[in-house]
Amino acid sequence: MDEPSGVLTVNKPAGMTSHDVVNKVRKIYGIKRVGHTGTLDPIATGVLVVLIGRAAKVAEFIVNDVKKYRARFQLGITTETGDITGKPISTSDVIPPIGNINDKFIGAIKQVPPMYSAIKIGGQKLVDLARQGIEVEREAREIFIYELEIQQIEANIYELITKCSKGTYIRTLCEDIGAELGCGATMLSLVREMNGVFALTDSHTLEEIERMKPLIPVDELFRDLPSVVLPDFYARLARTGNEIYQAKINTAFETDAIVKLYHGSEFFALAKAEDFEKGSALKPIKQIVI
Repeated sequence: MDEPSGVLTVNKPAGMTSHDVVNKVRKIYGIKRVGHTGTLDPIATGVLVVLIGRAAKVAEFIVNDVKKYRARFQLGITTETGDITGKPISTSDVIPPIGNINDKFIGAIKQVPPMYSAIKIGGQKLVDLARQGIEVEREAREIFIYELEIQQIEANIYELITKCSKGTYIRTLCEDIGAELGCGATMLSLVREMNGVFALTDSHTLEEIERMKPLIPVDELFRDLPSVVLPDFYARLARTGNEIYQAKINTAFETDAIVKLYHGSEFFALAKAEDFEKGSALKPIKQIVI
């Protein structure tokens, strides 16, 4: 019996780590090869894309997907963790008007990863060091904020909606907004509403998954990429890693374009358009089914 293979979009509940979700999915489907495409903190809920079986092979190609979040934060308080679950560090009764501060955080910005994160320095996770009371210097990383809206919900409490690049810590974004205002801030809640092509409306609770065992075909991860259906001869060549010259199959993708390769209705590889001595060709870069 073939092992299950495909994609799950889980609506992660609060209180569970992303690893907890992966372990639960392993038990539901009876398979060890399960991974996810972007960690969510225990406090967070929303879209967690989980890859099962052969689908795990393509994780490296989708971690760069744009993500959309909705978060609430409180001005006038900072905590050890950057969210409301942490021990308070400071408070302020002086809360300035927020104005158009979101304009300062649009585009390419630098962000220092929080100590309470899974990033490793010297082979140790920052969160493990933080729990020991150890703080180490972290290098600022460039992230990209595509959209950012901030609205007041009640006194000192605001909601932000953002579309951002991989590696963006929303807790840190909230903290940076508070720091810019001079009063501090901490995150109260977080929902990931979109991860790449998948939205919260595409997602299932773990209870629904246990009952229905839904699986999305792997190629749905790349629904925005063009498709190429190869004849038998060229499909055999591509399956063994050989480049397929575009002139032979009547395609004309620009250099560096990524496409999906099919044999009949079977999606079996991702390929990249590259220039070779004999011309432009589609070079398989990741086999999905061997």
